[in-house]
Amino acid sequence: MSGGSPLYRLLFRTLALRADPERAHHVGLGAIRAAAAVPGLSHAVRATLGRRAPEATTTAFGRRVPGPLGLAAGMDKDARTVLGMDMLGFAHVEVGTVTAHPQPGNERPRLWRLPEQGALRNRMGFNNDGAAAAGAALRELRRTRRGRSVVVGANIGKSKVTPAADAVADYVASAREVARWADYLVVNVSSPNTPGLRDLQAVTVLRPILAAAQSAADDAAGRRVPVLVKVAPDLSEPDLDAVADLVLELGLAGVVATNTTIDHDHGPGGLSGPPLHARSVAVVARLRARLGAGPTIIGVGGITDVEDARRMLHAGADLLQAYTAFIYQGPGWPGRMNRALAREAPAR
Repeated sequence: MSGGSPLYRLLFRTLALRADPERAHHVGLGAIRAAAAVPGLSHAVRATLGRRAPEATTTAFGRRVPGPLGLAAGMDKDARTVLGMDMLGFAHVEVGTVTAHPQPGNERPRLWRLPEQGALRNRMGFNNDGAAAAGAALRELRRTRRGRSVVVGANIGKSKVTPAADAVADYVASAREVARWADYLVVNVSSPNTPGLRDLQAVTVLRPILAAAQSAADDAAGRRVPVLVKVAPDLSEPDLDAVADLVLELGLAGVVATNTTIDHDHGPGGLSGPPLHARSVAVVARLRARLGAGPTIIGVGGITDVEDARRMLHAGADLLQAYTAFIYQGPGWPGRMNRALAREAPAR
């Protein structure tokens, strides 16, 4: 582990590494929510750690986005910490993954740190309070001016109890609950922690899911909702090409690349962080070459420093997301990254 402030590194090594990773996760999110709920404190944190660089503003999904780097799905599962993540300097926040049915996820332990690699391994299994609860939280968020100012994506996945044959209806149910309140919707068919989920990446199965999710989202929101599909880094090049062709065929907004990888020997679950970075960059480059200049690509996977971010942008990503580096680098990291990237632009 490297980077981050000296104080955060000390606290991480002496306290966080000794705590259960999932418990530390909940404690950290609670602290961020608490800080965001105090107006004076929230403003002070936003003006320091989360300070924006005006020249970083870009446009995506019909919104002005105050920087390229956002928070990846998986951390704020139930859309309860959006304002806190915005306060810390993330330029956009993807909540979820949410499912049509509330579910507890896989049995514990299900989250592990690999500090020598700056990586995480998880087999969470889409633990969440359900799409209806996330929709209610997003609706509440959008009631305030500050809440409406944040660019928010909603990531939806298949409920574990739902048979694969009923996957379309399951994704439709989730889309209906969250689409009205989200700036974009991400259809997650690539988590390794729900049995059979990655089989849905086959285009013959994926086509009806994406088409139905787009239709349901548009109906619920009363507008064209940008819909993206999130892919696994472990897809072969021909399969990536097939997904890209499907995005073009259906007129979808784009692709989130990539989810966690199962190409590791650390045990069950998906690996995130630096070991994933090279493959994620390669996937982004492959997708950009196939998609052309139009669709949006959100690059995610092992972004730890500015050079990693530049590499992903130069491969063809329009926006970036991170999760693991935030854990290791601390609360000052997202704002610092977005300020450093303020003058960067995607080079295609």
